[in-house]
Amino acid sequence: IAMKARVEAVLNVGLRIPSIMLLDVLYRWDVSSFFQKIQRSSLNNNPLFQYKYIALYLHYVGYILSLVLLTLPRQHLVQLYLYVLTAFLLFAGHQLSRDYVRGELDSGYEGPLYLEPLSMNRFTTALIGQVVVCTLCSCVMQTKQIWLFSAHLLPLVARLCLVPLETIVFINRFAMIFTGLEVLYFIASNLLVPYNLAKTAYRELVQVVEVYGLLALGMSLWNQLVLPVLFMCFWLVLFALQIYTYFSTRDQPPSRERLLFLFLTSIAECCSTPYSLLGLVFTVSFVALGVLTLCKFYLQGYRAFMNDNTMHRGMTEGITLLILAVQTGLIELQVIHRAFLLSIILFVVVASILQSMLEIADPIVLALGASRDKSLWKHFRAVSLCLFLLVFPAYMAYMICQFFRMDFWLLIIISSSILTSLQVLGTLLIYILFMVEEFRKAPVENMDEVIYCVNGTYRLLEFLVAVCVVAYGVSETLFGEWTVMGSTIILVHSYYNVWLRAQLGWQSFLLRRDAVHKIQSMPTASTLQLQQHNDICSICFQDMKSAVITPCSHFFHAACLKKWLYVQETCPLCHGQLKSQLQPTSSPGATTQGTPPLGTDLLSGRSKIQPKECDVAAEGSAEPVGDLDDGSCSTSHAGLLQRSLGRSSSQFYQTSATKPECGSKSSL
Repeated sequence: IAMKARVEAVLNVGLRIPSIMLLDVLYRWDVSSFFQKIQRSSLNNNPLFQYKYIALYLHYVGYILSLVLLTLPRQHLVQLYLYVLTAFLLFAGHQLSRDYVRGELDSGYEGPLYLEPLSMNRFTTALIGQVVVCTLCSCVMQTKQIWLFSAHLLPLVARLCLVPLETIVFINRFAMIFTGLEVLYFIASNLLVPYNLAKTAYRELVQVVEVYGLLALGMSLWNQLVLPVLFMCFWLVLFALQIYTYFSTRDQPPSRERLLFLFLTSIAECCSTPYSLLGLVFTVSFVALGVLTLCKFYLQGYRAFMNDNTMHRGMTEGITLLILAVQTGLIELQVIHRAFLLSIILFVVVASILQSMLEIADPIVLALGASRDKSLWKHFRAVSLCLFLLVFPAYMAYMICQFFRMDFWLLIIISSSILTSLQVLGTLLIYILFMVEEFRKAPVENMDEVIYCVNGTYRLLEFLVAVCVVAYGVSETLFGEWTVMGSTIILVHSYYNVWLRAQLGWQSFLLRRDAVHKIQSMPTASTLQLQQHNDICSICFQDMKSAVITPCSHFFHAACLKKWLYVQETCPLCHGQLKSQLQPTSSPGATTQGTPPLGTDLLSGRSKIQPKECDVAAEGSAEPVGDLDDGSCSTSHAGLLQRSLGRSSSQFYQTSATKPECGSKSSL
């Protein structure tokens, strides 16, 4: 059953490719210019020019037939191809019969066949061919009436009966006419089949639209016709034919530089119509999907397919290519100009694929650095992919600058590759810091501050790159050629890549500064207060050798509370507002005046929760992360990863078999 389903899926795609190729040929064929060339090339009135309007009508009829073939149900499409195959087999049988009669006429021998070896050989060969044709026709049409396809055997039977050669010629013509009449009778008997099929299809379409709407109808046709795979296969066939045509007309193999030019020109030749352009778009989407899937598999193995991200399915790259091709009028250009424009568009697409690969690799690399996974193979795969994403975008930017003159548009294009390299560099630096802390076997003081400085540094570099792009564009506009499109791009680039980045960076700086001021304004608990409190930090669930006291009389580690205040301005326990100007709290019994800490026995004052070896709450988490299902908690670096990547904490917090010490790296 599975094999049958696969064969049906292949037939559903393969049998529709000729209809799209016919649409592509009809789009390329300009009937008016064709007849104008005929008129200019002929000295007298060419009779073909008199049938110009008939050819135009046939041109439109060809469009209609192509669309009908494209949308036919699979079973009817298979049946139609079987009829066409039968017609070709009948034509091949009559060609064999005609060649045999012509050979007999050339030889001039009319005697018995067994007396002439050459005549016997010709007869045997023709007979075997005709029997094969009759058998194939009977199998294809699924009928046992083999005599319906045996008319082309009449010349052979006549020759075997020693009929004169002139009469055999007449018999051969009669066989051809008889077969033609059979075909006409078959067509006439099935003349109403297309009408009935169209009527049934129209009734079903109306029912679907009335019940589900046009959107459901479009989605149903999209799934039944498998349009992405269909257009991809169509484009690959065009590309293969283009490559074959080139190499079949060349005697010597091309050089390496010539191969790159051949690749670009072949792609340019295969996107000169809307149908071929759609084929290229879907092909690029599937290639991007394959690359991203391979990237996931390289990093995580089979576990990579458990949680698939819809943004990493190649659709972004295909849509990017389609938008750029439509905006630049790609299909209207000459082949050489189209090839150069395609090189830039494909550069943008490859840069988008590299950015998607970075989005896949970034959390995995940082999670490996923050975890205690000592598998060298996992670390090697992650680091090697990051090194590739660091070097390859820069190499791409360098190579494209060698072929094109630097201008505003090229600077915008290569800036994406530069930003990708900068992001990878920041990820590698944070990974190195995590690994240094792992080898030290002890927490590094102010690690979060160091990581914040690293993130801030490469974010600042990204901001400077965006500012340089805007400055270059403004100078081009002021001192060069001013265009509405260029000015619009500068404004959009300035808002999204300069203003918003500067605003977000400044807000992050203010949040951290306010958190530091709040912590500094809080009183530090004395040794006597800690002994009387005799509890753990409610954020990290660790013993407190030093702590700060909030206005609501709750005790926390200063580092834990500072990370909490980066994203929250309330107390982690009672959710009271923590103002920036706080009054010192010096009462030794401060712990009894406020809300008791989480897990404290009201009679004994001691915590009923035994201290666990867990990490501090994640920076960027909206809740303390100490109550996961398995009792483990996240660490100080997990929130920092979330803050630097802008992702939800659910992508990073995963339980660990081992419980790390307070302040150490998290098991993500």
